[in-house]
Amino acid sequence: MLFALAAAAGAAPVAGVVFVVIDGDTVLFKPDHSSPGSRAFLKLRLADIDAPEQDQPHGKAATRALSALLLNQRVEADTVAIDTYGRTIARIRVGAVRVNQEMVRRGLAWASTRGGDHHDLLALQREARRQRIGLWQDAAPTPPWAWRRAQSEPAS
Repeated sequence: MLFALAAAAGAAPVAGVVFVVIDGDTVLFKPDHSSPGSRAFLKLRLADIDAPEQDQPHGKAATRALSALLLNQRVEADTVAIDTYGRTIARIRVGAVRVNQEMVRRGLAWASTRGGDHHDLLALQREARRQRIGLWQDAAPTPPWAWRRAQSEPAS
């Protein structure tokens, strides 16, 4: 497992097309050149961010924004890791736009407090919050990890 993570993290960027946007931080990606025996597509989770869930306030807006940025676009994906669900964790670029950062800049995702870009992402998040854009229009937006936890708790 650690070898797979290390190998994935050191891999060169992979070019391809995003053909499905699942939500504000997850897409399906078809690499340009799949090697024999490899999957025809990858489920990519954007690294270093967490967007609102679909049924959460701002979740649909985050999905629409990511769709506008990525759907049917040629992108480059830099793999960071493979998570326990088998998703490839990646930083995505479309042209000069660093999509993970763009989602935070637009106020449509929370920045991770760890990871390679966390200082830049946290600065973008502070600015989005200061400007009250995206999810920061709400006085106290619920982070997706708290939303997921609340949804999985049994009703009393």
